[in-house]
Amino acid sequence: MKKINYNFKNEDLLNLALTQSGADSEHNNERLEFIGDRVLGLTVAMMLYNTFPDEPEGDLARRHAMLVSTSTLASVAKQIDLSQHIRHGHMTGGRIQHVLADAMEAIFGAIFIDGGWDAARGVITELWTDLIHQNEAAPKDPKTALQELVQKNDSGALPQYTFLESMGASHCPVFNVRVTAMGKSADGSGASKKAASINAAEKLLKILAI
Repeated sequence: MKKINYNFKNEDLLNLALTQSGADSEHNNERLEFIGDRVLGLTVAMMLYNTFPDEPEGDLARRHAMLVSTSTLASVAKQIDLSQHIRHGHMTGGRIQHVLADAMEAIFGAIFIDGGWDAARGVITELWTDLIHQNEAAPKDPKTALQELVQKNDSGALPQYTFLESMGASHCPVFNVRVTAMGKSADGSGASKKAASINAAEKLLKILAI
């Protein structure tokens, strides 16, 4: 796999990690994704704990949430050209980030099973070190940042979130939410209403910053 410093002993694990449920309903990467999510989460938590020894838990938690988010995982997946290798059923525009993120986590799960904790941690550390050092200050979550911006510039008003619809299979839904503030709107999607609201807030922040 390009730009991942790991050679699989069991190539079948890599193939499984790259197989989305839309391509094979029985033999796919969902179980590996389950493992990879936990491996990634703990590795990043350890990296943050060691990198920012003076930060309180709340700041570390916000950094962690950003670094293991769907958008960050999808961004890393794009950097290593992962989309060219994924076997998927139908990767529509609204699902691309989720498919990439899921495959990225599945690969970490596959590495963990194939080579153990040190191997998986090594790969994640190599991919995430620059990301961890990108922001000197801990980020605010997008919904809080949007609320503060709107209250400051719109006489104390609050952003309004509207649930639009959910799509996809019952075991893998995609929720869509619209947020409106300061005369502008943005739509977001995610695996939960909370995730969709955060995604919408991120997009509206970018619009309002222009």
